[in-house]
Amino acid sequence: MKKEKSFYTKAVHVGRDLENHYGALNIPIYNSSVFAFTDVEQAAAIHSYKEEGYFYGRLGNPTQKALEKAVAELEEGEDAVALASGMAAISACVLTFLKAGDCIVAPFSMYSTTTLLFKELNRFGIKVKFIDSVDVESYSSAVCKDTKLFWIETPSNPLLRITDLSAVAEIANSKGIITVADNTFATSFNQKPLNFGVDLVVHSATKYLGGHSDLSAGLIVGKKEFIEDIRRKALRLYGGSIAPQVAWLVLRGIKTLALRMERHNYNASVIANMLSRHKKVRKVYYPGLTSHEGHNIAKKQMQGFGGMVSFDVGSFEAGKKLVNSLKLCILGTSLGGVETLIQHSASMTHGSLSEEERSKAGVTDGLIRLSVGIEDVNDIIADLEEAFSVC
Repeated sequence: MKKEKSFYTKAVHVGRDLENHYGALNIPIYNSSVFAFTDVEQAAAIHSYKEEGYFYGRLGNPTQKALEKAVAELEEGEDAVALASGMAAISACVLTFLKAGDCIVAPFSMYSTTTLLFKELNRFGIKVKFIDSVDVESYSSAVCKDTKLFWIETPSNPLLRITDLSAVAEIANSKGIITVADNTFATSFNQKPLNFGVDLVVHSATKYLGGHSDLSAGLIVGKKEFIEDIRRKALRLYGGSIAPQVAWLVLRGIKTLALRMERHNYNASVIANMLSRHKKVRKVYYPGLTSHEGHNIAKKQMQGFGGMVSFDVGSFEAGKKLVNSLKLCILGTSLGGVETLIQHSASMTHGSLSEEERSKAGVTDGLIRLSVGIEDVNDIIADLEEAFSVC
């Protein structure tokens, strides 16, 4: 029996196609918006998707296809589609499968821009019920006759809350509801939601997949029928296409994904344990800690606990003072890069939400989100300790 290759090996080689690219070790960047045909018959076949090929850059190119194949293999999905950003991927899922009158069930606590998008959908007649996603039964209780989609984000942004993927997928499958899981925080190195019955996985490839804070991209992975629907509707009609140069950068980032995630996981675990013992920290959110409410479920569905740590320092002023006192850790909004980034959530990513909405999401005034990089963990800890000493 053929032995399955490890994730480390896959990450280095996925997407490669030596035969069709003249032996090029790395997929070339196809800088072309137009593709020519041999005759009208071929043109008609490719335009109607009866024959594989390319005809217009907005709808795909060989560099993009290589990225899609690579991520589909890593997530163990049938197919994937790449887009210009994580939000393009999220909106593509919604706009492909929902219409006026339909309903989404989604967590109170998740990426704030996803929350803002879902609130905006009310203008188009799409309803959203926000729930506590830790309580699996809350998904079931929120279902109505118009519910078409369950949204899952685990670990969640920024509280690292854990949702039982298989339990939510089971409820959805029994009711004919599509499930979408945002796997940005975990990545396929740590978690594969499709293997737990989820229909689609989305990534902001801007984060860990790219890994170097130098691009913006999104990906959707899952069943071929769903991906084809997205490709022919959202990608074709709404224009959130990825540039070939960006697709190439994500492919390059993926080659070191396993090595980077291994280091992110280790550093974050060490720092979470340090913070949990610190007298100036009220609470630490990290699924690798046994004290975390979702630790047992995380152990069941994750291979590692990721590079994100959140912690509460008690007040708005204490949070601002801490992040302003750091030297190595960079004050920035994004996450998933090789460098350690820190943010004060209430005044940054969740500042656009009302105080009531932040409260429902569990985002306290003193909440700090730390995207732990791949630097020497002792240097990161030293920077944090020095900042705490003056706060």
